[in-house]
Amino acid sequence: MRDITLGQFVAGNSFIHRLDPRTKIAMMILYIVMTFLVKEIYFLAIPFVYLVLELVLSKISLKYILNSLKPIRFLLIFMFILNLIFTKGEHVWLDLGFWKLTGEAVLQSLFLSIRIILLVAGASMLTLTTSPIALTDGLEKLLTPLKIFRFPAHELAMMMTIALRFVPTLMDESEKIRNAQMSRGADFESGNVFRRVKSMIPILIPLFVSSFRKADELAIAMESRCYHGGEGRTRMKQLKFRKDDLFAILVTLLFVAVLIVLLVLA
Repeated sequence: MRDITLGQFVAGNSFIHRLDPRTKIAMMILYIVMTFLVKEIYFLAIPFVYLVLELVLSKISLKYILNSLKPIRFLLIFMFILNLIFTKGEHVWLDLGFWKLTGEAVLQSLFLSIRIILLVAGASMLTLTTSPIALTDGLEKLLTPLKIFRFPAHELAMMMTIALRFVPTLMDESEKIRNAQMSRGADFESGNVFRRVKSMIPILIPLFVSSFRKADELAIAMESRCYHGGEGRTRMKQLKFRKDDLFAILVTLLFVAVLIVLLVLA
């Protein structure tokens, strides 16, 4: 739980950190589109190179990215095995009679696993290099045109940012509760699956109580600071596009264009 990086922000002064949050959100959307456009494992090299370039420019330690993948390791293993079992193919590598391992199944399993890894790592890069306040302002600005339809852009952006911000907080709280229960003799490791799930109840109940208490404290803190939504709200830091933002968007579009050309020629 301590290794979860979603919602964490690592302060820095790198090229990626200095970008406008709207630019980083747009880059993230284009990166997701780029990853889903790929239909064969070989072309995943394009979003992979883009992610590595972003990692180098952000000066974020690789440890944070690897930690972001730890919570999904069981999901990756499950999906990998599931695709090995149910994906059919012509090139048989192993024939056990009741089941055949094919080259197509291996490639499909690797393809889906790598795609999920790239998506999770890319999402972590956004939160690691963008503060919650900047992320809120960026989302609100991007959703501002929808206000003509009375869309609550500010409220939605605030809700999303608060949710992301409290992920590491709640994970840390659950770890403290778990350690406290273990010090009282609770056993979370032994027994079958159902017994281990049942043993999580002493963690979940205090965690829910703590979550509601934190939500109530946050609401009181916001009201005491006269927060009443986005109407008439001013900002200490104004968002401005710079040359670096234009350069970053153009580079991202270049990667997308190269990928599309390769897909068309393939």
